[in-house]
Amino acid sequence: MLRYVYGHELHNHSRLAHSMFCDRADQFKTRLGWDVHVNSRGEEKDQYDDLNPLYMIWEQPDGTHGGSMRFLPTTGRVMVNEVFLDLCDGVPICSPLIWECTRFCLSREAQGRIGAALMLGSLEIMRNFNIPHYTAVFYRHTARAFRNLGFGPEIVSTDGQARNPICMGYWEYAEETYLTVAAKAGIPPELSQLWFDRSFGGASVPAAMALTA
Repeated sequence: MLRYVYGHELHNHSRLAHSMFCDRADQFKTRLGWDVHVNSRGEEKDQYDDLNPLYMIWEQPDGTHGGSMRFLPTTGRVMVNEVFLDLCDGVPICSPLIWECTRFCLSREAQGRIGAALMLGSLEIMRNFNIPHYTAVFYRHTARAFRNLGFGPEIVSTDGQARNPICMGYWEYAEETYLTVAAKAGIPPELSQLWFDRSFGGASVPAAMALTA
């Protein structure tokens, strides 16, 4: 199932949070070789985790992390403005209508549909919070993967001529995209909405609609 958890609430989901940060260390440090900090608990965290971001997390049946993304409004500090401003032609992105998404991460044990479930969750945030656009910095091959999951970005700038260059782009919400991604994920839109509502103190998910990894 999908959970939506603000940073200050992660202590209420300690097993889920710890496994998420450990999976981030495994993906970004071990597998991708990024220059990121891993603490003594084996967790990858950065300065943006201290800004109370919204995490969208796929929780496995055993309570551990299957995949996740991190979201911050561009009206505050965001990575695209502080680390990758050159990709914005030196002009910071600052709008209540644009949020930044970062740290797309999948556990080694993640099943195929979890990626699509994360795309659906990101659309659920847009749909419920009335956010028309996301922005992010990503590798070009990652953009192709997002398109295959049904929710690809529009690339607006690229850094370098490498085979897999870094890009900056935008995602735009559309109801048709939301329904397409829900079908790819195999998750009824009604269930996706119920997961969102439950995370923010709304309705609980009826047992008949429960869906696990």
